[in-house]
Amino acid sequence: MTSTLEVLSRIRTGRAAPESAGERCEMCAEPVADEHQHVVNVAARQLMCVCRACYLLFTDASANLRYRAVPDRFLSFPDFGLGRREWEGLQIPVGVAFFFHNSALDRTVAFYPGPAGATESELDMATWAAATRDPRVGLLADDVEAMLVRAPENAADPECFLVPIDVCYEFVGGLRLLWRGFDGGAQARDFIDGFFAGVAGRSVVQLP
Repeated sequence: MTSTLEVLSRIRTGRAAPESAGERCEMCAEPVADEHQHVVNVAARQLMCVCRACYLLFTDASANLRYRAVPDRFLSFPDFGLGRREWEGLQIPVGVAFFFHNSALDRTVAFYPGPAGATESELDMATWAAATRDPRVGLLADDVEAMLVRAPENAADPECFLVPIDVCYEFVGGLRLLWRGFDGGAQARDFIDGFFAGVAGRSVVQLP
């Protein structure tokens, strides 16, 4: 097993990654599997693919670190305080968005998917505060966990989930490949249905 000192030495010396067809850790250049973990570069707002050893260096949520490990937690928030009226007040132009607290900016930011990928929304903080009085908002870990929200037109209230931040970008990337026309098209809608069904299936119910 690679020790912490060995991992840090590789990062410090900046050893070039040997050429290989496989993906490599963006910190130490070790090969990583297709199913690998991620850390967030907090200042750069960048998601990085890493090996298990590097990932474990940044799992202390209480430490003041430049990088933070993305956890693997899925929660569903039934009867969340974000209702249809509050959602419409956020003025998100599509029926899906994700929200997370950016510690570098010290505020919540909102993104929604579209044909160009993830687009940041101009989030009115007063509206957001009024819309999220539900105490479960406080469960989200800064930078690495997001509240993923879907507001179907025929639903009384939006669906709300706590998910890892990399899941949100995976969703946006997959949707971008399928997006057609103004509203995304039938394939995009099927993808959204399937994605949220998968998130719901992985989520543990978290009551207020």
